[in-house]
Amino acid sequence: MKKVLTYGTFDLLHFGHINLLQRAKDLGDHLTVGLSTDEFNAGKNKKAYHSFENRKLILESIRFVDKVIPENTWDQKIKDVIENNIDIFVMGDDWEGKFDFLKEYCEVIYLPRTIGISTTQIKEDLNSKVKNG
Repeated sequence: MKKVLTYGTFDLLHFGHINLLQRAKDLGDHLTVGLSTDEFNAGKNKKAYHSFENRKLILESIRFVDKVIPENTWDQKIKDVIENNIDIFVMGDDWEGKFDFLKEYCEVIYLPRTIGISTTQIKEDLNSKVKNG
């Protein structure tokens, strides 16, 4: 069985997230998602709209996702790869090169982002609608 791992906050879930999860799952037989906890996001000065538990519930309901684990720190990735017997680590290409240190433990693939959608853009669009009525 080929196991794949990706990470993210997965807040305000959109078709770009689903596209990433589907392409990640297509690379193997089992997809584990490391989901950023609320505390980890706070340390990155990032606040998710949905709580960790709600984001986890949403991810677990997606057919491409087999397992969700908490992402508590930047430094846990090697441990997660080893403990979960990961063969392929996948991230969006906006992270290109940032996780090459994992190549010692598994294959690392950076997938192209889905054009025309991002959580940041959704938040900006919603904020401008609120401001402009």
